[in-house]
Amino acid sequence: MKKTLLASAVSLALVGAAHADEHSGTYAFDTEGAHQFITFEISHLGFSTLYGRFNDFDGQFVYDADNPENSSVEVTIDTASVDSNHGERDKHLRSEDFLYVDEYPQATFKSTRIEVEGDDEADIVGELTLRGVTREVTLDAEMQGHGDDPWGGYRMGFDAETEIKLADFGIPTNLGKASETVTLEISVEGIRQ
Repeated sequence: MKKTLLASAVSLALVGAAHADEHSGTYAFDTEGAHQFITFEISHLGFSTLYGRFNDFDGQFVYDADNPENSSVEVTIDTASVDSNHGERDKHLRSEDFLYVDEYPQATFKSTRIEVEGDDEADIVGELTLRGVTREVTLDAEMQGHGDDPWGGYRMGFDAETEIKLADFGIPTNLGKASETVTLEISVEGIRQ
């Protein structure tokens, strides 16, 4: 699923130069309305798929309708908000074996470049910092839509996905070959500021 947090910028550029300015701007994630999700999935020893999410995160994106490649996104995640729907497992995920939240309470993503891929898609390349390790990752993003909302604001939404190797971010627990990677999915709705 090629979807990255700011790939949607691409389709907006196609709307036309006459309307470009009405889409450009800085968009804050809708944390109050909770119209945002970061979920993950990973194989459990090759026998089943484990799903979870991070309940608390915030961020913003800047969209440049005239030059979508100049857009950007920043995200900050509260790692202690990990939620796999099982209290004991979540306690283990917060421990030194995995996220080590006492030492690393936040994970961050900051884009470094946007590569427009098509009408509604783009690759968002940036630096993901997790457990104190920073590595370049690429989010495959797709714009879901944009426009006026019922409350007098202007919104834009994106879905994005990436896959990371646990060992690349210093996570020491080895769950076997089937569980080496985790897929992260991000869905955000931003309100223009």
